[in-house]
Amino acid sequence: MSRPIPFLSLRLGPDEAAVSDAIDRVLARGWFILGPELAAFEDEFAASSGAGHAVGVGTGTDAIALTLRALGIGPGDEVITSPLSAAFSALAVMMAGATPVFADLDPDRLTVDPGAVEAAITPRTAAILPVHLYGQPADMPRLSAIARRHDLALVEDACQAHLATSAGQPVGTFGAAGAFSFYPTKNLGALGDAGAVITNDEALAGRLRRLRNGGQAERYRHVEFGVNSRLDEVQAAVLRARLPHLGVWTARRRAIAARYRLSLDRSPVDLVRECDAGHVYHLFVVRTPDRDGLITHLSARGIGTLVHYPTPIPSQPAFTGFPSPSCPVADRACREVCSLPMHPGLADDDVDRIAAEIHAWRPAVTFGRDRSR
Repeated sequence: MSRPIPFLSLRLGPDEAAVSDAIDRVLARGWFILGPELAAFEDEFAASSGAGHAVGVGTGTDAIALTLRALGIGPGDEVITSPLSAAFSALAVMMAGATPVFADLDPDRLTVDPGAVEAAITPRTAAILPVHLYGQPADMPRLSAIARRHDLALVEDACQAHLATSAGQPVGTFGAAGAFSFYPTKNLGALGDAGAVITNDEALAGRLRRLRNGGQAERYRHVEFGVNSRLDEVQAAVLRARLPHLGVWTARRRAIAARYRLSLDRSPVDLVRECDAGHVYHLFVVRTPDRDGLITHLSARGIGTLVHYPTPIPSQPAFTGFPSPSCPVADRACREVCSLPMHPGLADDDVDRIAAEIHAWRPAVTFGRDRSR
């Protein structure tokens, strides 16, 4: 068998020395929570993301939940979001005490369809939470217009979309705030759980800093119900070491995606369209009604794949009892999507070999005459 091609590699690369130095710096200083590394990373990440402020928190899930709470969104409120995402997007809405409402997808982008979002608005709707899925930005100009027209908060789940832009504008800057995850597999990953919120609203940033730290206005004075969700100094230092590499890594992801697109032309799989040049390719996703056959074929040849995501969020047991309108586009996507290897260390020869193996595959089930999405 040829050399295996794993789905993902998390080994340190050109950032190894900088990451090691960053950890040593924190250990030598002996300051591990809410220290200078976090303050510096917040400034640097905000600048790289086109925002005035960044607030580091424990996870991307917390970033969403705390932002909703900081905006006054909670029990009795509805938040419209995507049925195709990691379930943590909607779980964060529940953590804030609000109700997630699901709007079906744009069949090309696989992000929420603005028309479906507007149709889902009720008197209880307080916010829209689009997910920039797989690194593909949602249609933010249209979603922003809807939010303004209905006087709704707009919070972006940008956990898979570091440095992405929508219509040329950085994601996370269209509405009140943008939530990011630095889980190790993300385009900018920590060595554990980590997250951040970006915003141009100074007052909102201040309330987020209070909420992440137990609701303390000052030490030992808790003025509101907060939580313990602080991005620690080690992770902040690691992220500072890696942030300067993010632009090069993003360019490499885009180059790999372009090679996949060229190599997979007229192959047995369909590709998820690139609908905006600001796509940052956290994942490279193909579609086929014989997904199990494709996974088995590639696995037998040492090529790793994953499915993001096999079950629509409204169909998860945790969401039983919540509003669940029909989302046929999401339902179909969840049956068909398959993620191919995608990371900056992936070699061109690996991409070519993966594409060749897909061309050699003969699916048991194919798309009908209508391959439209």
